[in-house]
Amino acid sequence: MIEVKNLTKVYVRDKALDDVSFTVEKGSILGFLGPNGAGKSTTMNIITGYLSCDSGSVLVDGHDIFEEPAAVKKMIGYLPEIPPLYNDMTVRKYLEFMFRLKKIRKPMNENINKVCRLVKIEDVSKRIIRNLSKGYRQRVGFAQALLGDPEILILDEPTVGLDPEQIVEIRKLIRDLGREHTIILSSHLLSEVQAVCDKIVIINHGKIVTEELTSSLTKTGASTEKLLLLIEGKRQAVSSLLMKTDGVVKVTDRGEAEKGCFEFMVESRRDVRRLIFKAFAKSEFNILSMTPSQKSLEDTYMDIITGKSEIREEKK
Repeated sequence: MIEVKNLTKVYVRDKALDDVSFTVEKGSILGFLGPNGAGKSTTMNIITGYLSCDSGSVLVDGHDIFEEPAAVKKMIGYLPEIPPLYNDMTVRKYLEFMFRLKKIRKPMNENINKVCRLVKIEDVSKRIIRNLSKGYRQRVGFAQALLGDPEILILDEPTVGLDPEQIVEIRKLIRDLGREHTIILSSHLLSEVQAVCDKIVIINHGKIVTEELTSSLTKTGASTEKLLLLIEGKRQAVSSLLMKTDGVVKVTDRGEAEKGCFEFMVESRRDVRRLIFKAFAKSEFNILSMTPSQKSLEDTYMDIITGKSEIREEKK
């Protein structure tokens, strides 16, 4: 659906984007991650046609954004990090204005009523935008992106300013919209991306550092395996026995979980479960549980950004 090929953008002497390439499949939700200044907003502004690039191309359903900008823009609904609101207008008048500005060829009242229901702003539709809370202003910005029912939604920090209950509602809305729309979602909330997105692209210093399915990203660059164990026995002796197990590289004592039973996190270069069982079968200590511990998205993200993880691009 979206093909970003070799995008480069230079601001004076700073290279904001350096040969950026990735794809977004039709009907999928892509999470676009990276630290501040990594190039996320620049990339999204180029995809939506708000910004030019020095080299490269963006194809949206086969249309080049630079050669056919009008055709591409009709297919995209865009929610910037700071929504483009007119604070002196009422919510309804603003949406009517944006509907006409976008030259949408659909029944206006029916379409506006639909998006107001979707983002739950019907009860504030007659209020002046300036007097709304930040959360409601964010919802109004979301509503304008949905006008015309575009095939593609590009959302830059869509839950900024929302309370926890509203964040859950917007996440559900994004998942529901993902059934019929192609979505690019930029967020600093890694838990949000993990909960909503099918695929994740991480950018740093203007370069794509990894492109993975969300389900497999936590395995990226994992040089060690982790096991969480609950063991009954003498604390120091148990820790010492774990460290003596062939293949174990680190043991972390996580304290007493219940009387006489202690939790340990074991890191190893390979699967050591059988070796640990054999070692403890010969001892006076009892293994009460042994659970593989998956790397969190936050851990993986930080490893990739700081260069501690081996970059692995998903095979296409």
